[in-house]
Amino acid sequence: MYWSTIALLLLAATPSIGVVRFHCSQLVVQRLDPLVNPGSIPSSHVHQIVGGNAFNATMALDKDLPAESTCTSCQFTEDFSNYWTAVLYFRARNGTYKRVPQLGNNQFEKANGGLTIYYMQDAIYDQQQKSKVKAFQPGFRMFIGNVSARTLTDAARYRQLTYVCMDTWTMRAPETMAFPTRKCKEGIMTSLRFPTCWDGKNLDSPDHMSHMSYPESGTFESGGPCPASHPVRVGQVMFEVVWDTKKFNDLEWPEDGSSPWVWSFGDGTGYATHGDYVFGWKDDSLQRILDASCWFNTNCINESKSKVQSVEKMNECTQKPVVDEDIDSWLDELPGGFQVDHGHL
Repeated sequence: MYWSTIALLLLAATPSIGVVRFHCSQLVVQRLDPLVNPGSIPSSHVHQIVGGNAFNATMALDKDLPAESTCTSCQFTEDFSNYWTAVLYFRARNGTYKRVPQLGNNQFEKANGGLTIYYMQDAIYDQQQKSKVKAFQPGFRMFIGNVSARTLTDAARYRQLTYVCMDTWTMRAPETMAFPTRKCKEGIMTSLRFPTCWDGKNLDSPDHMSHMSYPESGTFESGGPCPASHPVRVGQVMFEVVWDTKKFNDLEWPEDGSSPWVWSFGDGTGYATHGDYVFGWKDDSLQRILDASCWFNTNCINESKSKVQSVEKMNECTQKPVVDEDIDSWLDELPGGFQVDHGHL
C-alpha cells in the first residue's frame, strides 16, 4: 500500500485515531550494543543509534535515561529512549565494502539520517484505532529479529520485518523479507514492527524477546487478543529507515544478479534484519500520547501537552563515538571481521 493511500484512510477515519509518527536524527554510528553485548567496547557489529545522549555500552534497568541525558535527537523533547538497528553496507565486485548512509524520511528530509518512529494503538491501516494500550515502564527494553536467519523459513517468525525498493519517495509496497535484487531509484526502506503483548512483569528477558509476544492469533495487524501469558496490550513500536542506496546504482553489481547489500554482521540475504529498543520517555509523556486522539502529529502535541523541537535541534544532538575505527571508507572487511553469508540463495 502506498503512503498516500494510508494517509487518506486515516484522514477519513473516526476522531479516535491514535497514531503518532515522528523522526529521530542520527545520534551516533559505532560498534556499541548495550542489549546483546552489554559492556563490550566494541560490540560485535556496527549499529546506527538515535535518541537520548545517555546511550552507552552499559544500560542497566535502573538507568534513568531522562535524568542522565542532556539532549535527544528525537522530535519529541521528552523522548530520551534509544532506538537502533544494524548498518547496511554495499559490497563491490572487488570485495570491498562501503557504508550506506541513511536519509531523513519524507517530511524530515533535512534530518541527519536516523529513524522514523511510530507508536500506535492498532495496525496503521485500521481506521478505528480504538484499543486501549499501556505505555512501557522505566527500564523496559526489547529486541526483534534473528541475527542468524539466512532463509525465508528462518525469518518466518519475524514477518513484520520488511524491505521496500522505493521507486518514488512515497512508495511503501510491495514489501519483501529479503534484500531487493534490483536497483531502487529512491533507496531502500526497512520497516521493523515490534510485538504488542507484554507479560506485565518483566522489563527484560535473557533473549530480550520472551517477555513480549505478538497476539495469539497472529501478528499485530490481525487484531487478535493477547495470549494469557502476555496479557498486557502495549502500543506498537515501528521503525522506518531509508537507506540511500541510489548513490550505488551506477557501480558494478554482482554478475550473477544477486543483491550487493550486506548487513554489518555479515548477512547477505536480508533475512536477519533486527532492531533494538530501550524505553526512556520522561514521566507519563508517552502514555499521554497513546491516550490522545490524533493522527500522526496532528493534534497530538496539543492533546498530550507534548513539546517538540525543530529538525535543526534534533540534528545538534550527537555523540562522539567511543570506538575509534574506520567505518566509512571503502573497507577490505566489515568492522569486526565478519564474512558475508548468503545462506542458500
